[in-house]
Amino acid sequence: MRLNKIRFGAIAAAAALALGGLSACGGDDGGGSGDTLNIGFMGDLSGPDSAIVIPPRQGAQLAIDQYNATNPPKKIKLIPYDTQGKEEQAAQLAPKAIKDDKIVAMIGPAFSGESLAVDALLEQGKVANITPSATNPDLSKKGWKFWHRLVATDAAQGAQVAEAMIKAKSPKTAYVINGKKPYSVGIGDHAFNAFKAKGVNVQRDQIDETAPDYSSTVTKVKSANPDVIFYGGYYSEGGKLLKQLRDGGVTALWASGDGSLDAKLVEGAGAKQAENAVLACPCFIPFGEQTDATLVKFVADYKAKNNNTAPAIYSTEGYDAATALVSAIKAGNVTGEKINEFLKTYDVKGVSKQVKWGPDGELATTTIHLYQVQGGSIKWLGTADQAQLKG
Repeated sequence: MRLNKIRFGAIAAAAALALGGLSACGGDDGGGSGDTLNIGFMGDLSGPDSAIVIPPRQGAQLAIDQYNATNPPKKIKLIPYDTQGKEEQAAQLAPKAIKDDKIVAMIGPAFSGESLAVDALLEQGKVANITPSATNPDLSKKGWKFWHRLVATDAAQGAQVAEAMIKAKSPKTAYVINGKKPYSVGIGDHAFNAFKAKGVNVQRDQIDETAPDYSSTVTKVKSANPDVIFYGGYYSEGGKLLKQLRDGGVTALWASGDGSLDAKLVEGAGAKQAENAVLACPCFIPFGEQTDATLVKFVADYKAKNNNTAPAIYSTEGYDAATALVSAIKAGNVTGEKINEFLKTYDVKGVSKQVKWGPDGELATTTIHLYQVQGGSIKWLGTADQAQLKG
């Protein structure tokens, strides 16, 4: 962990130098030109885990397009900053967003590692920012005043999915596997601690996400013969790991967090190998038919905007993040500082949840949802405290 801190410190320091001591851009007369304000969206839009980030960008774009269609006095331009999931790339893009594009707000960064590398720069630039999906609990402990989060943390995810597995299987033994990325390690920590606190005999291993295969980990898991397995990481590695475990004869109930909640997990593992995999998320994905009028309209508008593509992970959070910023601008707030002040009193029922932030940028209330792969598709089971796991 110390190496990670040194690495992120070096990345942030280099990016701060790139800002060149620029005075706050988010606090001037507003970004953009003339009647247009610039808002950024930062995350992995073309890298290995982009399927987690493209949906919230599409949700954000929908909200902004709907606002611009009303012909407001100040229109909004959403500028994408594609990190490809790389912290170093995020840190290089942030100064451009603040100094050159003069953004007044940022939706993102999408991942926790990117957030650790960039959020201090957004704070320095007085740029109001809302992450729709970064879940590392430590983000709210940095003292940042311009930072906001729209989801629960890994502490809630890891603990609640572990508790759901304990409730379903009464395991005597568990195995936690995670990658090396900050998100992966963090959510793995919380799952491990939750099993341990409940008296489950738990072992742990770490994979190298760049390795061609995970055979050494598979061998360790087979030897341990656990009743349940939790994987902390992203679907791009999770699918491959799950396939290798199943092909190796490991049949234990397998679960992961929001980083694995995408159909590409099933593609990577194979439908048979992925069957009954449990996935947790601090997000509600409106699968299937909806009865809530707000969700019905959102799903219809989202599909119409995105070639009949249904909302996916964090689509609703992206929409709600943009809606909060749009509301601030509609109220006449056109600088980063004024938008940030507006967000302090924002309290609205969004399409994803009730959106109200505390002084630390965390939501006042959060919920963890559980999903499960059934028949090759991901199905919503319910909230973590009510869901009944199958298999």
